Amino acid sequence: MKLTASQIAELAEYLESAHLERREVVKITDRYPDIDMDDAYAIQNQVRQRKLARGEKVVGLKCGLTSYAKMQQMGVETPIFGFMTDAYVVPEASEIRMAELIHPKVEPEIAFFTKTPIRGPGCDIGAVLAATDFVMAAIEVIDSRYRDFKFDLVSVIADNTSATRFIVGGKATPVADLDLAKLGVVMEKNGKVEMVGAGAAVVGHPATAVAMLANHLAASGEEIPAGSIILSGGITEAIPVQAGDSISLQVQSLGGVTTRFV
Repeated sequence: MKLTASQIAELAEYLESAHLERREVVKITDRYPDIDMDDAYAIQNQVRQRKLARGEKVVGLKCGLTSYAKMQQMGVETPIFGFMTDAYVVPEASEIRMAELIHPKVEPEIAFFTKTPIRGPGCDIGAVLAATDFVMAAIEVIDSRYRDFKFDLVSVIADNTSATRFIVGGKATPVADLDLAKLGVVMEKNGKVEMVGAGAAVVGHPATAVAMLANHLAASGEEIPAGSIILSGGITEAIPVQAGDSISLQVQSLGGVTTRFV
């Protein structure tokens, strides 16, 4: 690590304040160019502690940079990871106020709901599927606090991987009879198809991303708790939204989920 405890606390306040006040800031590496990934996750953890102290509850975790092309571009061998609180939950088919966001984008995901803890090291697809109660279709709303949605790897990790809102919907479906890698997805904006893809876009299989998350947590003695919601990563590129946009996601075998920005 390159930062002191006081610098980590300072940057956590900087990023969380930007989130709460819905304003853009310059990326943290403009101020501290030598920050490493350990620093970035330490800042993210401090952001989480600030939200817990504010009364929010962590309801789940999320994976980002889950395509091999994105990982190669960013120079990493695994996805990056963040957390989600109850303040990020949006009921299915409800509205999201643009006034609460900065410059949001949406992406289609498969959400895992766990019935038992998932632990690393050595976690694999089989362990993830055995611990999964069911999966659902999900729309994640990402909203970087950085100016013009531009950042580097450590800056986005510190900013909790741009997490801000998520919506789950459709059918709560057991994984036993599903091939998650082959599930097709179609995302529409205002009735027009914007993105199509399949579960395999997420590191070959969405459960692989969840296993990587469990192995990442194991390095610091943590696990994925039972009763968690895990967003396994964007299946397609994210698309920008603005007030008046309606978003609809259909996932093969899982049904659909919708939301509207106002």
